[in-house]
Amino acid sequence: MSVYILIGNTGIIFIMPTVVVMDVSLSMTRPVSIEGSEEYQRKHLAAHGLTMLFEHMATNYKLEFTALVVFSSLWELMVPFTRDYNTLQEALSNMDDYDKTCLESALVGVCNIVQQEWGGAIPCQVVLVTDGCLGIGRGSLRHSLATQNQRSESNRFPLPFPFPSKLYIMCMANLEEKLIDLAYTPFHAVLKCGHLTADVQVFPRPEPFVVDEEIDPIPKVINTEGDEVGTGITDDNEDENSANQIAGKIPNFCVLLHGSLKVEGMVAIVQLGPEWHGMLYSQADSKKKSNLMMSLFEPGPEPLPWLGKMAQLGPISDAKENPYGEDDNKSPFPLQPKNKRSYAQNVTVWIKPSGLQTDVQKILRNARKLPEKTQTFYKELNRLRKAALAFGFLDLLKGVADMLERECTLLPDTAHPDAAFQLSHAAQQLKLASTGTSEYAAYDQNITPLHTDFSGSSTERI
Repeated sequence: MSVYILIGNTGIIFIMPTVVVMDVSLSMTRPVSIEGSEEYQRKHLAAHGLTMLFEHMATNYKLEFTALVVFSSLWELMVPFTRDYNTLQEALSNMDDYDKTCLESALVGVCNIVQQEWGGAIPCQVVLVTDGCLGIGRGSLRHSLATQNQRSESNRFPLPFPFPSKLYIMCMANLEEKLIDLAYTPFHAVLKCGHLTADVQVFPRPEPFVVDEEIDPIPKVINTEGDEVGTGITDDNEDENSANQIAGKIPNFCVLLHGSLKVEGMVAIVQLGPEWHGMLYSQADSKKKSNLMMSLFEPGPEPLPWLGKMAQLGPISDAKENPYGEDDNKSPFPLQPKNKRSYAQNVTVWIKPSGLQTDVQKILRNARKLPEKTQTFYKELNRLRKAALAFGFLDLLKGVADMLERECTLLPDTAHPDAAFQLSHAAQQLKLASTGTSEYAAYDQNITPLHTDFSGSSTERI
C-alpha cells in the first residue's frame, strides 16, 4: 500500500482518483417535501450534497483527481478527471433529465473510464449517488443479478471492478456528512527524526491492517502521535489561510527530507507503530513536480527477509567495524536466509504444454541410449516423478510408465540387455507411485538403477 504525504504548501500531490456517478433518471425528478415555499426535487438534494463534498475536497484534497459521470439507461462522462473543482460544481447545474435507471450501465462506464485513464493498478474511489430505485425491466439491477450466472466471461456483471477500489452508494440522506466522515476525513500525523518534527497530512487515509490470526484477528493502526499534531483544519477560513501562510514561512523538516531523498535516490525507513514499518521515498509526478511517498510494509519484526530484523538496524557508528568497508566496496545486505528457498532451486514448471512435452521427450531420448545414459535417465525420471507427485499429476506417471514399456518392446536385437531391465524396472516403479500409496509415492524417495548381472560389465566397457 502506498500513501502520499501533503506538507503545508509544498505542492506534494496525492493520487487516489475519485469517480462521482450521478443518477439523472426520471425518478430523481420526484419532489421532496421540505419545510418552506420552494419546491425541491431529489436531484437538487443530490447536487447540493455533491457541492458540499466538492467544497470539502477543494479544501482538503485539492490535488486529487475527480471525474463526474451521469447515467440513466446510458452513461455520459460530464467532466473527465480534473483537479478543478469549480468545473465539477458548474457541471452539477447543467445536468439534464433522462429515462430509466440502469445501474449496470453506469458501472460499466466507470470501468471503462478508470482503466482508460489509470489502468488496472491504481486504487480508485467510486461514489454512486442515487435515490435507490433499482430500475425496471431489462437493464435493471434485479434483471442483472438474475442473469448473472448465465453470462459469458466477456459479458459478466461489472462488479467487482477490475482495479483496486471502494464503492460508496449514497442514497440522498445526509450524503455529504456520511461520505466525508467515511472516506474523506483528513489524516494528520507527526513525522519525527531525532529532534526534528513536522506535521504532515497523509493521503489516502491509511486503514487499520488486520493481522490474520486464527483465534483473534488483531488490527494494526498507525500511531499518529495525536498529542503532538498541529492545529489541523479550522472552521474559520481566515484563520486557516493565515496558518498556512505562517507554516509556509517556517523551515519544514519534510522539505529537507524530500529533497535529500530525491537528490540521493535513497529511501528512509519509517516506524508506524509497534513492529510496523514503511519507507519514505521521492517519486516524480512530472518533470517539475515530485511526490513524497510512503509505502507500508506488512506488520511484523521482519517484513523484508533480506533486510533482517528492523529492531537491529542502526547507524554505522554503532558497529565495531564499517560493514560497508573502508572504500564502500561491500554491503551486509542482502542477508542470506538460513533455509534455502524453494525459488532458489531448479524447479519444474509446466505452465505450458510444451514444457511437459520437453521433459518427457528428454526421458525418452535417454532411454534409447541406455545403458550409457543410465545416470542421466534416472536423474530426469526422478525430477519428473517429484514434480508429478507435488502437482498431484498421478496420471502422468502411469502414462510415462506405459511409454517406457513400449520403448522396451521396440528395442532392437542389438540393444544391450541391461536396457530392457532398466526400462522395465523404471516403468514398474512409476506405476507403483501412480497409485498414490504412501509406501511408493513418497516425495523424497528416488528411483535407483536396477543392479543386474550386466551392470558391472557395462561399466567396465564405459
